[in-house]
Amino acid sequence: ADAQAVADLLGIDLHRRNFAAEYWDFVFEDFLAEYRAGRTPNPDILCNREIKFKTFLEHATDLGAERIATGHYVRSDCREGIHRLLRGRDPNKDQSYFLYTIGQQQLARTLFPVGELLKPAVREAAAAAGLPVHDKKDSTGICFVGERDFRGVLSSYIPPRPGEIQTTDGRVLGEHSGLMYYTLGQRQGLGIGGVQGYAESPWYVAEKRLQENMLVITQNPLDLQSNWLAAGDVNWLLKPKVLPLQCAAKIRYRQQDQPCTVSARADGRLLVTFDSPQRAATPGQHVCFYQDQICLGGALIEATG
Repeated sequence: ADAQAVADLLGIDLHRRNFAAEYWDFVFEDFLAEYRAGRTPNPDILCNREIKFKTFLEHATDLGAERIATGHYVRSDCREGIHRLLRGRDPNKDQSYFLYTIGQQQLARTLFPVGELLKPAVREAAAAAGLPVHDKKDSTGICFVGERDFRGVLSSYIPPRPGEIQTTDGRVLGEHSGLMYYTLGQRQGLGIGGVQGYAESPWYVAEKRLQENMLVITQNPLDLQSNWLAAGDVNWLLKPKVLPLQCAAKIRYRQQDQPCTVSARADGRLLVTFDSPQRAATPGQHVCFYQDQICLGGALIEATG
């Protein structure tokens, strides 16, 4: 309805396509499989690769479009025939982390008109143009969950398997409601209060042992730290001429750049060694590499240590 209202105001046609089947096959099924495997996926990154910059681009091409434009807060340029993905000007909204899986062909055919702007300026321009969505609330969270309870959505597809909550020294402190509901480093929602023999410090999720269906918790922040990670399913937007490579990395959206060294492993995966330990590096999430403003690419986190 919002898109139709804007199209009517601008006097342009609105073409509608339903990509629910493609989303189910290429995003949602993977999302469920990752949770079943005990990992914590990021469906937004997969959606960009499979839907927005593949299925949607293909349909736009069928309509005769030479390019598509998206509202991502990123920029791009072309140097010596190579297209580069750059961070958005607004450091609070930069979304390059979510787009590292696309390639040269997609970059060549995509415009990012808000990438040079700060978010308040975008709203001001929309208000000046009389667009009815100028003050619409920012979208957050997982799109297919929306306002619904996340646990309820997940449990309707994956039956919960309760199991033991153990400390790192092997003491059972309670029962979890299903490993899929917890993420590494999580503090809230563990249901663990004051425990005799332990300090009055917060508890954190330190490990999920899938085979044992066990949630391991700790009060020691050092148990959450990783010096390195191994990552697969690599996509380079700008492939380094040689490895190892010294650059910056982010293991989650909005994280500050973390200096690291990226090396090649014999099994084809990447080894990312950080200059300083990282908190709660999580298998199933993604690591994204940068040099200054340039997004070099990224990979799927598979193991940490």
